[in-house]
Amino acid sequence: MNKSNIAHRFQQPAENLLMKIAILAKEKEDIIDLSIGDPDLVTNSAIIEAAYADVKQGATNYTAPAGSKDFLQAVIDFYQKKYELTFQQEQVRATVGALHAMYLVMQVLLDPGDEVIIHEPYFSPYREQVVLSGGTPITVPTYEKNGFQLDVEDLKKAITKRTKAIIINSPNNPTGAVFSEETLKQIAKVAIENELFIISDEIYEDFAFTEKFVPMARLAPENTITISGVSKGFAMTGWRLGYLIAPAYINQIAGMINESITYSAPTASQRAGIYALMHYEELVPPTVAVFKERLEYIEQRVAEISYLSLQPVAGSMYAFINISKSGLDSVTFVEKVLEQSGVLFVPGKAFGATGDDYIRLAATQPLELLAEAFDRLESLTF
Repeated sequence: MNKSNIAHRFQQPAENLLMKIAILAKEKEDIIDLSIGDPDLVTNSAIIEAAYADVKQGATNYTAPAGSKDFLQAVIDFYQKKYELTFQQEQVRATVGALHAMYLVMQVLLDPGDEVIIHEPYFSPYREQVVLSGGTPITVPTYEKNGFQLDVEDLKKAITKRTKAIIINSPNNPTGAVFSEETLKQIAKVAIENELFIISDEIYEDFAFTEKFVPMARLAPENTITISGVSKGFAMTGWRLGYLIAPAYINQIAGMINESITYSAPTASQRAGIYALMHYEELVPPTVAVFKERLEYIEQRVAEISYLSLQPVAGSMYAFINISKSGLDSVTFVEKVLEQSGVLFVPGKAFGATGDDYIRLAATQPLELLAEAFDRLESLTF
C-alpha cells in the first residue's frame, strides 16, 4: 500500500505554509517565535478555578450536541449586553474552536462549484475549507495604501451566478485592518441585494484600536452567520471553544453534520466559557491592553529598521510588516531571518499571493523578547 491509495486530491497536496511554520515553531529549539497567534498569557485563574469547581461537581459528561443550555444562554446574554443584539438558543452552537464553526458552515452552504468570496490577504484555512467543502474560493485583493479596507466595487465585480457567500474577517488576521462602519454597511447592502450569506469571523472583535467594532449581524441580520469564540480576548486558545450564531435553519443542519464529527464541544471548556462571558468586562480589557502596548512598541521598532515598514496597526494581535525593501520574497526572507537571527515569522505568502511582500508578526511574546527580536533584526543587512 502507498499514497496512491488515498484520495486523489491529497496525493500531491498543495503547500501549506502556515502549517509548516506552526510545526517549525514547536520543533525548533532556541528561537524567538513570533509566528503563531497563540498568546503567551495564561488563562485568568478565576476562569480556571470556575471550570475546575464545576468539573469537581460532575461536569464531565457530554452536553447537548449544540452545547449546554447554560453556555448557549451565556452567549446570548453576552451579545445582548455588549451589542444589544437578540438571538434565540436555536441559533447558537458551541464548537471546538472558531475553525470548527467555519467548517460546519461551509459544509451546510456549499454545493460543488459554489463560490465563496474571500478578501485577501486572508487567514489561509478559509480557502482550504471552501475547497474541502466542494466550493470555489474567489479572492478579492485589499491593499496597504487603503489600510487593507475592502473596496466594495471590487467585491461587486467578483460576484457571479455561483456566488453563495462572502467571508468577512474584521479585525483582520493577518493585516490588522478594522473595516469601517461605512465599509461594513456597503458590504451588508451588497449581500442583501444579491441574496448572499455573510460569514463574519469576529474572533478578534475585542482588538479594535482605531475603529469601533461593529458586528455584521447588526447590519444584515438575515444574511449573517457570526463566528467567534473565547480563544483570543480571554487568552483561552487551548480550551478549544468557539461558537456560531446563524439562522436556525442553518444551525439545525450544522448540528446534523456535527453529530458525525465532534458531537459536542468539551464540557469543561463550556463551563469555563460561561464564567468568562459573564465576566467579560473585567477579564478582557487587560488582555487587550497587553497587545495594544506590544503592537505600539513593534511600530516604533519597525520604524528604526531600514528594510522594514509598517502602517499603524488598527486591530488584531498581528503586525503585517512590509519587507519589499529587502528585495526578497516572503518565504526567502523568513528562512534567512530564522537562520541568521533565530527569529521566526510567518511569510505573507501564506495569506495569499498579494501578501508576498510582507511577513506576519504575532505579538504573542512579552516586551523583553520583542526587544531582543528587534535587536537581532537590526543587525541584519539586505
